[in-house]
Amino acid sequence: MFSRLREDINSVFARDPAARNFLEVLTNYPGLHALLAHRLSHWLWAHNLKWLARSISTLFRWLTGIEIHPGARIGRRFFIDHGMGVVIGETAEVGDDVTLYQGVTLGGTSWNKGKRHPTLEDGVIVGAGAKILGPFTVGAGAKIGSNAVITKAVPAGATVVGIPGKIVKRADPDVEEVPAFDPERREAIRQKFGFDAYGVSQDMPDPVARSMQAMLDHMHAVDQRMDMMCETLRKLDAGYRAGHWPELRDEDFAEILADVESCCSLPEDEPATKGDDGSQEASPASPMPRKRSGGER
Repeated sequence: MFSRLREDINSVFARDPAARNFLEVLTNYPGLHALLAHRLSHWLWAHNLKWLARSISTLFRWLTGIEIHPGARIGRRFFIDHGMGVVIGETAEVGDDVTLYQGVTLGGTSWNKGKRHPTLEDGVIVGAGAKILGPFTVGAGAKIGSNAVITKAVPAGATVVGIPGKIVKRADPDVEEVPAFDPERREAIRQKFGFDAYGVSQDMPDPVARSMQAMLDHMHAVDQRMDMMCETLRKLDAGYRAGHWPELRDEDFAEILADVESCCSLPEDEPATKGDDGSQEASPASPMPRKRSGGER
């Protein structure tokens, strides 16, 4: 019994750098208190003393803020950090060296009797606020991100985030596909705009980011295809405009400029003043528009 208690306390030291000494862990860690109470209530549950087992579970839920059903199976060196709001259902199974943070729920999605809660294999880490719902298995060494909602099995060694949970990293990396875009063109566009695809990099472990990157790659591919089509049209028709806008000429706007000058010309009794350099300037009350040169638009 005492060797098991020492093992539980040592697991706290191994996973919580804030733990300072044996007495502090024993008296001030609600996760450890809930685990010790569960061992007692689970023993009573297994010996058909179910009311007493539930009563002890309810008492320690009041004291620690952690609710562990007496029927749940908990492995060795189980650690609940902070712990407030943790709920572990009746048919949940937790392996060895598992770590849960506050607000985690190991719940079910069915009212039918039988297995309806998840199984966590050895070494699983579940972040704060995550919800694992259903009778499936979370593989050994998997990591569940904070506030993720998991409703299907997770392979061993995977990292899952989001709502619903999506795998962003596997123990065995996926085979990298050959890109369907020109990497040099992507880099050129990135340099042109001064940032990388709205702050999204190709190796960013985020499903939404990967989707955005795929859309941008598609845009780059369409742009490249349009350039090819324009080049083909130029070869077929020598008169095809090669993407150049027609040049603006002053004579095209001569009549409009003449009307503007006639409407805004200086009155005879208000001669133009001379500037410091001897050039003529319009009166402030009646400014003269400057005629645009052929290079201005």
